[in-house]
Amino acid sequence: MEQKKIITIVGMGPGNGMGIARRFGKEGFTIAMISRNEEKLRKLLVELKKDDINAYYFVGDASKEDSLKNCFKKLKETVGNTDILIYNAARLKMRNILEERFESLVTDFKVNVAGLLTAVQEVLPAMKANKKGTILVTGGHLGIEPHKEFASLSISKGALINLVKTLAAELTPQNIHVASVIICGLIKPEDEKYNPYAIAENYWKLFNQKKEDFEVEILY
Repeated sequence: MEQKKIITIVGMGPGNGMGIARRFGKEGFTIAMISRNEEKLRKLLVELKKDDINAYYFVGDASKEDSLKNCFKKLKETVGNTDILIYNAARLKMRNILEERFESLVTDFKVNVAGLLTAVQEVLPAMKANKKGTILVTGGHLGIEPHKEFASLSISKGALINLVKTLAAELTPQNIHVASVIICGLIKPEDEKYNPYAIAENYWKLFNQKKEDFEVEILY
């Protein structure tokens, strides 16, 4: 019996994360969820199990390198190697650029950007050994058109776009595809375009693209 492929979602939540989990879960993937909030993870696990989706959760903080590394260690021991990495972690807050503070900006950057690099470094050895893999990142339009009242996230999303592009330049020749879905609207369950399940189709699309047609980013 063929082992199910594993998709790991860092920054799992009831919105975008759940949409991605259900989309890939219905295709037979095993879902590995990482988030700081264990109570939330338990509830999401119950929902996925109701849909007959094989899922696990691991409690970890994307802003802390050791915490994230420990999560991936437990994940590998419990479930196996990650075939698809989804980085969906972000710290969202409304604060004017001139009211922003050094420590707050640095903390946000750890979650929004640096955590991706740690997660990638954790899944790379197995992907390189298998000579294939996919890394998909949740981007935001603030990275292209920053807003002074969402200063920290704007700065982070701009940096995230460049991190994805540099990772893609390094890893695509090794058959490890790196891309970002840049969401250009507010995620709302009732929105026809920006509901989590419509957005999740873009992640599925990127995963299934042929190497020669692969996009580093997709605006949606």
